[in-house]
Amino acid sequence: MMPPTKCILPLLSVLLLSASGTTSISILDNFIKCLTINAEIYIPFSNFYTPNNSSFLSILESSAQNLRYLVPSMPKPEFIFTPLNESHVQAAVICARDLRIHLRIRSRGHDYEGLSYVSQIETPFFLLDLAKLRSIEVDINSKTAWVQAGATIGELYYRISEKSNIHGFAAGLCPSVGIGGHVTGGGYGTMMRKYGLAADNVVDARIVDARGRILDREAMGEDLFWAIRGGGGGSFGIILAWKVKLVPVPATVTVFTVSKTLEQGATKILYKWQQVADKLDEDLFIRVIIKLANAGPKGKRTVTTSYNALFLGDSERLLQVMHMWFPELGLTRNDCIETSWIRSVLYIADFQNNTEPEILLEAEFLFKNYFKAKSDFVKEPIPESVLEGLWKMLLEEDNPVMIWNPYGGMMSKISEYEIPFPHRKGNIFKIQYLTLWKDGDRKNATKHNGWIRRLYDYMAPYASIFPRAAYVNYRDLDLGLNKKFNTSYTEASAWGIKYFKDNFNRLVRVKIKVDPDNIFRHEQSIPPVPFRLEDTSHTTA
Repeated sequence: MMPPTKCILPLLSVLLLSASGTTSISILDNFIKCLTINAEIYIPFSNFYTPNNSSFLSILESSAQNLRYLVPSMPKPEFIFTPLNESHVQAAVICARDLRIHLRIRSRGHDYEGLSYVSQIETPFFLLDLAKLRSIEVDINSKTAWVQAGATIGELYYRISEKSNIHGFAAGLCPSVGIGGHVTGGGYGTMMRKYGLAADNVVDARIVDARGRILDREAMGEDLFWAIRGGGGGSFGIILAWKVKLVPVPATVTVFTVSKTLEQGATKILYKWQQVADKLDEDLFIRVIIKLANAGPKGKRTVTTSYNALFLGDSERLLQVMHMWFPELGLTRNDCIETSWIRSVLYIADFQNNTEPEILLEAEFLFKNYFKAKSDFVKEPIPESVLEGLWKMLLEEDNPVMIWNPYGGMMSKISEYEIPFPHRKGNIFKIQYLTLWKDGDRKNATKHNGWIRRLYDYMAPYASIFPRAAYVNYRDLDLGLNKKFNTSYTEASAWGIKYFKDNFNRLVRVKIKVDPDNIFRHEQSIPPVPFRLEDTSHTTA
């Protein structure tokens, strides 16, 4: 039997204060006293980490993806708290609110600008790390699953596959992404053309709001339920769990990767892909991964375009579709691999062929690097002459990557107002730009950041306009940021309109209603401020 909370927390306070060193004693002490009053369930000492704890840095770095935000110059949390249950999260929110201690919320740390574990605009702050809230309950009969926010996409995929080989979930391609944050931005995946985004397939949720209440869909109301499915993380509350709708998948699916270098006619093939990518059978998802490679015996660098695909069906039907729509790629039966849906997840994530699905339950495969990313949406094919200029720019950089994700299918059928994610009909594909490097030297970072900004400028005439749209799950602080606690609508709209288009205004209205004191805030959170611009957003989901 667990000891009563009120008996344990005073002892916890003494232990933490003796280990805290340079940590502000008053902040930590006051937080623990507040937890004593508000936590209903026992909180072990081992779930708090201060900078003087030997495991502090390992916990901070455990799921952080972008090493740019782990360098010594970046602000560190005053302490880290890893709750074990929903009551712990409630108490943490109440205490952060009452004591006015800024908090950051992390599910698995994949956010591109480190907003879930670094605060560049406000210190001190503490980190609420949800990594231990990762239970998953799959119900094949109802074709749904409840998944806690700290679980990864890969864990959810695996648990579904344990119960059925003909069910899946339409979410991301990178299995180590946390489901909590992934859905808040929309959530791309290989089945988006068939079933839409992860957020399109959420039927319920549990959150802790700014008053410390645990709310499900009925209790929070449809406005807030609308906002959390694609309105970006860290603005409206803390996601505890999602209830997601499973989707049918064939017992046999087909995957392939076909690569073409510049010397093999990559430019013309990519131009043709742009003309058909959004018009293909919705069972077929073909993304293009563009990198540098060595060509020929002398090792001359060249650009390679890899067509990486999932088809919800067998290879015979796939070949029929490809020969009709995209014969230029030259796909053959030997290129096709027929497999199960769960093994297609491993293939798309670039695991070795003999890797077993159990790897999805591990965290060690987490991708870590220094990187900067940007995004674009494209509505008209980019001319071959522009592609030639693009190749020249890529060859100037050390390790550039571009990923082109196709649209069409279900993505064109769902209204842009259905959820906050607005990038729907009219888009051919989305571009993700990346540059990666190997060390934290400031001059090196400046060099690579400068290059990707020049690339972004070069692509401006060929991307969407009014606004030049961007994907909120690829956070980009170059688009603008909240520089103070109470930012203005005009400041926030610089990035908000790019991420959400007209839906930004409705998100602001929801924020004013559910979090007027701005408890949940970060560099690009939705501000609780009135706007004077003409409101053209829709008011119904």
